[in-house]
Amino acid sequence: MSENYPVRDERRSGIERLIGGRPGAVAVRLVLLSLVVGFLMTLFGVDVQDLVSGAIELVETAIRDGFGAFGSVGGYILTGAAVVLPIWLLMRLLKAR
Repeated sequence: MSENYPVRDERRSGIERLIGGRPGAVAVRLVLLSLVVGFLMTLFGVDVQDLVSGAIELVETAIRDGFGAFGSVGGYILTGAAVVLPIWLLMRLLKAR
């Protein structure tokens, strides 16, 4: 009956446990994911420089305004969670099969 279900090998190396699989396979998945994300970012007009400058601006605002800036961080967390949590849940559900 184990032919139908993959058996996990508990003897994986430390690096395989750390990165979630064989290094070559993980690298290929990351390259493909980076390609898709990069395409989508370009499609929506988001640039890496915009992301970095936005992060720097967030830190500067947090330093300048103190704890008042954490209100906007909470909004960022909720906005990001609206995208991240459904994707995470979908991945977990698909992995359970």
